[in-house]
Amino acid sequence: MRVVLVDAGGANIGSVRYALQRLGVDAPLSGDGDAIRRADRVILPGVGAAAAAMERLHDLDLVSTLQTLDRPLLGICLGMQLLYESSEEGEVKCLGRLHGRVRSLPARCGVRIPHMGWNRLHIERPSALLAGIADGDAAYFVHGYAAAVDAVTIASCEHGAAFAAAVQDGVIAGAQFHPERSGRVGLRLLANFLGLE
Repeated sequence: MRVVLVDAGGANIGSVRYALQRLGVDAPLSGDGDAIRRADRVILPGVGAAAAAMERLHDLDLVSTLQTLDRPLLGICLGMQLLYESSEEGEVKCLGRLHGRVRSLPARCGVRIPHMGWNRLHIERPSALLAGIADGDAAYFVHGYAAAVDAVTIASCEHGAAFAAAVQDGVIAGAQFHPERSGRVGLRLLANFLGLE
């Protein structure tokens, strides 16, 4: 199976590659549209700001490739946010693979932003992506922006307010948490993604 990591400039790429290697998959990093289109699975990792990541995808001429890709595509953290139509962070137009707008997590008394650390997942609906992951299992988050819970949300989380922790719409999927830093839960999600039909 050919798995490609999109070179969106995220700082988590090395740890995502290592997690995939633990699953027996060597996933090269690529900014080449042809290589991405030939892959069986594509992962869009990301750490940083939405505007800078979208600028990089435009510079690499990958926006159209990712918008039309018909293979399973997994966005991680910022990569998941880029799958939506737009982001409040930098008022940027994103890839539009999922409907909706990514917004800042609400600042509330006693709630620290950004959301950093372990938090529990609430399973919203059954999904092959979450096979073997139970309601209440914990995952590791680092983010200040998130998408709302909606029809494509398969797991949510609470930090000041509920937000989408994992999403799936056909072959388009995302994890707001970092599977590469989430131990057994994260490895299971990555393995499930590799097995998506």
